[in-house]
Amino acid sequence: MSLTGLPPEAVPALMTGDIAEYSAEKGRAEAYLPSPCIQNHAANLAFLPDGTLSCVWFGGTMEGMGDISIYMSRLATGAACWSQPEKMSDDPTKSEQNPLIFNAPDGKVWLLYTSQTSGNQDGSIVKCRISEDGGKTFGDVRVLCDIPGTFVRQPIIVNKAGIWLLPVFRCVGLPGERWTGDVDTAGVLISHDAGKSWVMTEVPDSIGAVHMNIVPIDGDNLVAFYRNRFAESILSSRSSDGGAHWSAPRPIDLPNNNSSIQATRLENGMIAMVYNHSNASTSDARRQSLYDEIEGDEETKVAPVQTSERRKAVWGVPRAPLSLALSGDGGVSFPRRVDLDTGDGYCLSNNSKDSVNREFSYPSIIQGADGVVHVAYTYYRRAIKYVRLSADAIA
Repeated sequence: MSLTGLPPEAVPALMTGDIAEYSAEKGRAEAYLPSPCIQNHAANLAFLPDGTLSCVWFGGTMEGMGDISIYMSRLATGAACWSQPEKMSDDPTKSEQNPLIFNAPDGKVWLLYTSQTSGNQDGSIVKCRISEDGGKTFGDVRVLCDIPGTFVRQPIIVNKAGIWLLPVFRCVGLPGERWTGDVDTAGVLISHDAGKSWVMTEVPDSIGAVHMNIVPIDGDNLVAFYRNRFAESILSSRSSDGGAHWSAPRPIDLPNNNSSIQATRLENGMIAMVYNHSNASTSDARRQSLYDEIEGDEETKVAPVQTSERRKAVWGVPRAPLSLALSGDGGVSFPRRVDLDTGDGYCLSNNSKDSVNREFSYPSIIQGADGVVHVAYTYYRRAIKYVRLSADAIA
């Protein structure tokens, strides 16, 4: 199951939201979501209480810029076209990124996202809006976590005791240096009172482990998967007490290129992971940092930089292919893999205006009650692509 990337100039005309069967693959359909933005990135899928499939992402001119805002599109049950997107955030002084939707046990729907100035991820905070009508409308913006450098990407999990677990990563700044991700770590915001208050717990020995993605296994047993800042392998850790404590992240048998991953447990008990099957050993392409094309809006206080032997985050490894892998042993190994999109994955630039970028990245995956698997991901940073797969198509 694979496709060859389209010419970049062909993508805008496809962004209608119309779902089309892909003739070369039985059980596969796809669409490119509509958007008014030149750049679209970091999709997350979630079903709303009435069965509508929602997709949230961020859009604007370029990641890190002040015009980056959150957007949301919906696919009603039985519909053949995604809705025109609604702008969900609008702070012209902030780059607002990495949205996710959470269906709370009380029926409320939460929208969470990050908010930062320019490329200064070490200053990011987490904001939210809450819907009391099943995701049709959302309330005012409020701050969920004001600890600087806190970033979200993956869904909230409610454990068997009803405790909310919000996986986060900590973007750590160093004196005299602009953030580059070298010493980022993982943590979990835990709420015992349905989101009224949160306490941060750190994942031990987690430097370089980000985008923590928690997947329930059984009882109090949980597994988490991580993006790897050093572009080697996807990392994993486990909890046996409902998410209160975690083992240190360790490599699994899938590569990682310092780009996002996402996994979900299917109804048959298997874990499906969507990711880029590449890492630093597969390419020597490198860039300085994620934000090396934009200047910071705030003056950095220059301090003497200490000589350091720390490892450096690796940026620029091609973000392709976009692959789906399956595990039948609770995420210990992923022996079966199919490619959803193939191409050169060029990501040495985030420039969408001039159609420079050609990455497939930041996937989201969810399974419906009917067994159908839904995937959304960044396509050339120009569009959000949606792929629908029948259960037979990935069996």
